[in-house]
Amino acid sequence: MSDTNDFSPTQGLDESQLNMGMEQTGGADQALLRTLARRRPPVVPPEATLRDTLYQISQRQEDAAVIADPATGLPLGLVTLREMLHVISFEGGGLDDPVAAHMIGAPLTIAADSPAHRAKVLMTRRGAKHLLLIEGDGRLFGLVGQADLLGLRAGGAEALIESIGTARDLPAMTLAADQVRKRGAELFRSGMGVEALCQWVSGLHDLIAMRVIEIMEDEVDLPAVPWCWLVFGSEGRLEQTFATDQDNGLIFVPPEPAATESLRAAFLPFAQAVNQALHHCGFERCRGNIMAGNPSWCLSEGEWRRRFADWLAEPDPQAVLNGAIFFDFRPLYGSFEAADRLRAWLLAQTGSEVRFLHHLAQQAVNVPPPVGWAGQFSYDRNRDFPHTIDLKLQGARLFVDPARVWALKHGVWATNTAERLRAVGACLGRGSADTAVEIEAFHLIQRFRINQQLQTTDLDAVNRVDPDDLNELHRLMLKEAFKQAKKMQARLRQQFLS
Repeated sequence: MSDTNDFSPTQGLDESQLNMGMEQTGGADQALLRTLARRRPPVVPPEATLRDTLYQISQRQEDAAVIADPATGLPLGLVTLREMLHVISFEGGGLDDPVAAHMIGAPLTIAADSPAHRAKVLMTRRGAKHLLLIEGDGRLFGLVGQADLLGLRAGGAEALIESIGTARDLPAMTLAADQVRKRGAELFRSGMGVEALCQWVSGLHDLIAMRVIEIMEDEVDLPAVPWCWLVFGSEGRLEQTFATDQDNGLIFVPPEPAATESLRAAFLPFAQAVNQALHHCGFERCRGNIMAGNPSWCLSEGEWRRRFADWLAEPDPQAVLNGAIFFDFRPLYGSFEAADRLRAWLLAQTGSEVRFLHHLAQQAVNVPPPVGWAGQFSYDRNRDFPHTIDLKLQGARLFVDPARVWALKHGVWATNTAERLRAVGACLGRGSADTAVEIEAFHLIQRFRINQQLQTTDLDAVNRVDPDDLNELHRLMLKEAFKQAKKMQARLRQQFLS
């Protein structure tokens, strides 16, 4: 099976085995919203009548129209077909009424270049059915509705979303988090694809963290400056499973550099309270203390930029290894502008940093896939768990690390591993079938990881699998997945290390 396209471990399997190997797609969550808004909505001026607006909606076969200033093009409001029919039928509205009299003023908006996952969480949190997409100067780009962003409410999540949104204290949040994990386990056992499941879990974990931050925010007086809660690692990549710890930070924008230290001192107690609350909700504290409550990761926008600049300029191997997960950062709560500026600046730098990319690629290939030259599994000689493979450090990482290198090289905004591979595959001119095989191999390893996590409560064993505990077919599938990782590492060596 030397050719990439030969990897097809799902052929000839029964239905339950097929669910083990073949993943449902759910990877549009980090696609930019402007790629999802395929049609421009009807746009009418404030003085347009309900009759004219209804006609335009009917002709365009849409369910909503945007009211915009004809001189500037700036959106002023939103009106839906359902609301107009209700006004006319039950509230005495007339067809000749100006649409501005019945529009939703100040509708929910989001930047057109935001990832779809951000819109999905925002719509769920606010209970909105539509989002206006705007350009950087405030002009309307398009409109997305729930039909464009299906997914987060799948798997019976509506009741969970309701319990998260109505939680008023830590015990209620802890109960909601437990319910999410239990329902996620049920979805996994019923055969939900790993990519879809991780997006589902990550979306609900986002809502839990956002609600915890809201509760903590209500108890303190925070400085009146822009700030944002950042997430790194698996949470930043939307790849959270059932055994996850915290990797987070905080970015704030001081009015002047001299105010940085006082602002940090004001944010730290709040960040520490959030870290503690998340710990109570089942999100273990980071063993490496990569948390917003640590002064090292509660930084101003300028400090974050300098921190990344230092990693790029002096790529010490150990520093690159320790700092890799920070390059997967994603804004979660607060003012996203500073985080988006940081991401845009970072991606403009990384593509030309040859030494940094060399070191990052070297770190990626330093972990060999645990399959020997004769096709036998190899082990890391862990004394506590002999004859096992760590499917996080010797499995998932084999795909996460190369995807990160290529994404930073080619300026890919996405942080999710599958989305990164899809995007860089297009940049490199690789066939979609080849990329799909790599993603399938990654998700297969993730499925084995999740299965192990649901069978043990030992935090040191949640990612460790003994191949002897697998049946012959699953051992073969795991070996084929590792072979795909070897091929990815070979491509990395050729591109960055030769």
